[in-house]
Amino acid sequence: MHVRASGFGVPPFRLLFTCLLSFSWTVPASAETPIPMPSESALASEAAPQEVVQPTALEPEPDILLEEDDHAAAEIEAAEVPAAVASEPSTEVPPAEALLQLKPLSGTTARFADLLTPPAEVLQEAAAEQGSETEQASEYNVPIVLDPSVQGHIRFFNVSIRNRFEQWLIRLSHYRPLVDSIFSEFQLPSDLIYLSLVESGFNPHAYSRARAAGPWQFMKGTAKVYGLRVDSYVDERRDPVKSTVAAARYLRDLYDLFGTWPLAMAAYNAGEGKVMRALHTAQAESFSDIAKTRLIRRETKEYVPRFMAATIIAKNPDRYGFPQNDVRPHQFEEVIVRRPIHFKAIANVTGISYQELKVLNPELRRDATPPNDPEYHLKVPVGTREKVEQLLERAPTHKFPPLPVPVKIRHVKPEPETGHWYRVRVGDSLEKIAKRFNISVKTLKSNNHLTGPTIKAGSRLVITN
Repeated sequence: MHVRASGFGVPPFRLLFTCLLSFSWTVPASAETPIPMPSESALASEAAPQEVVQPTALEPEPDILLEEDDHAAAEIEAAEVPAAVASEPSTEVPPAEALLQLKPLSGTTARFADLLTPPAEVLQEAAAEQGSETEQASEYNVPIVLDPSVQGHIRFFNVSIRNRFEQWLIRLSHYRPLVDSIFSEFQLPSDLIYLSLVESGFNPHAYSRARAAGPWQFMKGTAKVYGLRVDSYVDERRDPVKSTVAAARYLRDLYDLFGTWPLAMAAYNAGEGKVMRALHTAQAESFSDIAKTRLIRRETKEYVPRFMAATIIAKNPDRYGFPQNDVRPHQFEEVIVRRPIHFKAIANVTGISYQELKVLNPELRRDATPPNDPEYHLKVPVGTREKVEQLLERAPTHKFPPLPVPVKIRHVKPEPETGHWYRVRVGDSLEKIAKRFNISVKTLKSNNHLTGPTIKAGSRLVITN
């Protein structure tokens, strides 16, 4: 690993910024502090929102998500709490002073960023910590900025896909207590929960064209690395609990590697290898540095600003006119099942809704507990565990249809109808082959439609009797 010396090429703006941080400014209590006003360019951008280019939705959204079972997904969506009718869209973006209050993550760990001069995101967190004497209504525990890119994504969520984003917020509030408790165990900033909004809108059945699945959009390889089961019967990428635990572990590992949340989130989207190579190639130290290069894809460049926009709206729903509905939290009890049983059979003997079993167990791909699993923990509604345990023996064992066996088609050349054939070896020539089989070179070339004197090793030649 090539690491720059600390005294090599320190940018002038960083020296100036560091010097400014060393001063302590004191304002008398009686002095009237002027309220910072937005610049003329910012006012112009607010007055003419039509000139702002709406960002292209590159993250998995319902219009670009592929559902493995469209009918099942539609039924599950219908079973969830319906969203309230959205109010009239508002294009007003609150000023940065009213929104930004950073709260850095505590704790020190050896990270990749510790080998470099402090990146821009770390300086931003330090500056926020020094200037957080007065608390505001909204606090952020991950770095948040309000630049033109973030403002464009705010308008995109608030205007272009307002109804869809409102559905995402309602669905997320359904799982919010669960995710908060898991992130708290891993000592992660609670605001990282909004990463699931730009990933899938916290849709357990989300499935992208890149074959990422679940609310945290895990690829199959990464899912298995973090302990998730993915096979023909169970896909734990869809499990809200297990996939959130895996996402928390992955995010913690990425933060321990890069040292800042913007870089960690970029690596969550593009992969740690690509972000690491971009940092080394560009001799950069922060996400904002590599975002100005062509070393990462546009999707990754927009990923972090999109997360910031979603976080600002989700933490200030009243400012943007989004209703805050009371949603029943995701709760369940578990029953141990020792044989394959279909949801419909359980519903018939217990009276529990078939749709409710599907919502609680989205990881079961065939609506039945898997075969050859001695103890599968089936999730059932709260208060029904004892009833299910008593009546489960009445449910018949489910017989799965045989899985389709993938057939590898191998194209084999048909053998010649007359005579026999010979496979050319390394070092063979037409003269050698003709002499070996006691035929003329002209006949050999004619039988095989050859025009030149060369032949390729591995090819087959027809040899007449």
